[in-house]
Amino acid sequence: MSGRAACVIGWPVAHSRSPLIHRYWLERYRIDGDYRREAVRPEDFAAFVGALAAHGYVGANVTVPHKEAALALSQPDARARAVGAANTLWLDGEVLRATNTDVEGFMANLDACAPLWGTDHAVVLGAGGAARAVVFGLVERGVQRITVVNRSRPRAEALRDAFGGKIGVHDWRELPDTLAEASLLVNTTTLGMQGQPALDLDLVPLPDQAVVADLVYVPILTPFLAAARARGLRTADGLGMLLHQAVRGFTLWFGTKPDVTAELRALIEADLAVR
Repeated sequence: MSGRAACVIGWPVAHSRSPLIHRYWLERYRIDGDYRREAVRPEDFAAFVGALAAHGYVGANVTVPHKEAALALSQPDARARAVGAANTLWLDGEVLRATNTDVEGFMANLDACAPLWGTDHAVVLGAGGAARAVVFGLVERGVQRITVVNRSRPRAEALRDAFGGKIGVHDWRELPDTLAEASLLVNTTTLGMQGQPALDLDLVPLPDQAVVADLVYVPILTPFLAAARARGLRTADGLGMLLHQAVRGFTLWFGTKPDVTAELRALIEADLAVR
């Protein structure tokens, strides 16, 4: 496995924390490899991934705005097809394969933060690509009922149509009654992200045993999660998902399955604080 390299491809890409994560693991497991950033314009993306090996890479992470293009230019697995986007590429001989690790990143973080979380009824806020990844993971795990709540009802209905019978669609105004029956509440929107409006939601109707998850990781403790913790609810933050979603790519590229450690989390938290 010596001398292998992977990268993160985006436009822009300077903000990506992926190099910090993967270089930490390379050092921890004493692997002779590298992980770099590649700023690639949308019009150059197809040529770049088509010559991934020539650029010296065995695989790559893909971030905005290239995730849908990565899906089209590769042989994606069921997860990537279901989500409609690919964030991880690897070369299998001469075949470029793809997956979407947001699915396992979300689920692994949820398991780590809230063991034995309830699978009765999950409420998912938002209906974009992140919501599709979350819903796919919840369906795969056997959650009995999933309710998607989005300000644009047609987008929520499109998600329901894609995933089938377990999915229900509610309007935002129906949230108080919906939350009263929820065992899991997940924010997949950008509300609460630095520079975005806050997610203003009354969590009082949630049952005491409910778990609250937020995919936003800047800030790490969003007002939404702070409100959940103030109620004594278990929470799962977006930084944990970011770390766990990186595991599969590293395993594919470098042949070692890495651990998400407290030391790694502290490293990324420190970087987020500086920026």
